[in-house]
Amino acid sequence: MGKPTGFLDYKRETAKVLPPKERIKNFHEFRTPLSREKQTLQGARCMACGVPFCQSGAMLGGMASGCPLHNLVPETNDLVYTGNWKQAYLRLSKTHSFPEFTCRVCPALCEAACTCNLDGEPVSTKENERAIIETAYAEGWVKPQIPKVRTGKTIAVVGSGPSGLAAAQQLNRRGHDVTVFERKDRIGGLLRYGIPNMKLEKSVIDRRLKVMEEEGVKFVTNTNIGVDITAEELMEKFDRVLLCCGASNPRDIKVPGRESNGIHFAVDFLGMVTKRLLDSDFENVPYELAKDKHVIVIGGGDTGNDCVGTSIRLGAASVTQLEMMPCPPVERTPSNPWPQWPRVLKTDYGQEEAIAVFGHDPRVYQTTVKEFLADKKGNVKQAVLVKLQSVKDEKTGRMNMVPVEGSEETVPADLVLIAAGFLGSQKYVTDAFKVAINGRTNVQTEPDKYETSIPRVFTAGDMHRGQSLVVWAIREGREAAKAVDESLMGYSYL
Repeated sequence: MGKPTGFLDYKRETAKVLPPKERIKNFHEFRTPLSREKQTLQGARCMACGVPFCQSGAMLGGMASGCPLHNLVPETNDLVYTGNWKQAYLRLSKTHSFPEFTCRVCPALCEAACTCNLDGEPVSTKENERAIIETAYAEGWVKPQIPKVRTGKTIAVVGSGPSGLAAAQQLNRRGHDVTVFERKDRIGGLLRYGIPNMKLEKSVIDRRLKVMEEEGVKFVTNTNIGVDITAEELMEKFDRVLLCCGASNPRDIKVPGRESNGIHFAVDFLGMVTKRLLDSDFENVPYELAKDKHVIVIGGGDTGNDCVGTSIRLGAASVTQLEMMPCPPVERTPSNPWPQWPRVLKTDYGQEEAIAVFGHDPRVYQTTVKEFLADKKGNVKQAVLVKLQSVKDEKTGRMNMVPVEGSEETVPADLVLIAAGFLGSQKYVTDAFKVAINGRTNVQTEPDKYETSIPRVFTAGDMHRGQSLVVWAIREGREAAKAVDESLMGYSYL
């Protein structure tokens, strides 16, 4: 695969990015792909290793090592190197529903497990994937795959995030009649309103939805299942129901002053910004949400980083990102060997922009909020922060982060965004369908299965496995589609 000496002959190269102070002027993607010639050289770096960890998707150290979709990474890299772009697209499409999404938002589990990453820089598989799918769209290879025969079976998919869309695509191509229900005004779920536009242009989603509509998938928006349509009505109308509603219960911060105005869950804030931009065709930027405000982001993950980048684009006076845990090491520790996911310090685009604008990293480690202070109108104005330290619980043996007495500090806070993760499925949906849930409020199924405790009702994605990555949601959607197909037809070739 690739060129045998490619990883020695060519250095890793990725897309060029606009300087931070340039890209924060708008909400558009800021990466310029490599030329076709340079991209082929990146394909040449794939070293034909004997065991391609990049496509294994095995769980090591509590995290997937390699691609959960089992994309045929060495093969597609080789086809990029040899210039067989159409074959590369066809090969990628065997395992992947939406490369145009993951090539923009995936943390590249494939690259972390690349053998080149053991002692050097990994193959730029994520960039190669983007080049493949964008070339396919440009050349007209991404065409509707309309089934020649319809089975007459009907399926309702509840939720239009990556798992719901992946399942709908597969089931429709199998010949079933699929209707996707979305409670918001636009299709896309997390992809639409949970990920900012500069990270994933919404036109990329619309482009794929157009293909799916031409294939025969029906989309219904502004319809909340369990409220606008009862579970009983849906079960009566459709042969199977697939719940892909996501992990929609955000973790809250229960401290004094939490009820103050100006404190929002991160995804609600990001969705509000994106909706205003889309409704006005990017003419109406909601600067008033953060302009000249001191912003505190609670949570150090991807969503927290997205809040940092969004707040800066809206003209925030300052941005502070709080992280409960200690700062990760710069390099791998002996307890975190390759090919495990590297638990090392990562500075993402939002943090880069904060450093450029404010002159320092926005992240403050081992710190949380002890109390919010509001003005006479009930608007949050200050936050009392407290340092944390790791202390062992003598009863359980677990290490807990506990406040350090006397470490309190009061800082200005005009806007607070809570990005502390999600707990699981929403109760009104699970109650409506009477499906069993586990201790983490995820919908319960047998191990590696997708049918719920209620016959004919299936589940997939974050609602099933808990908060996770887009690539995992796509995998779950594809696997759930196969399970639904088998339950309808007695067999499946999906």
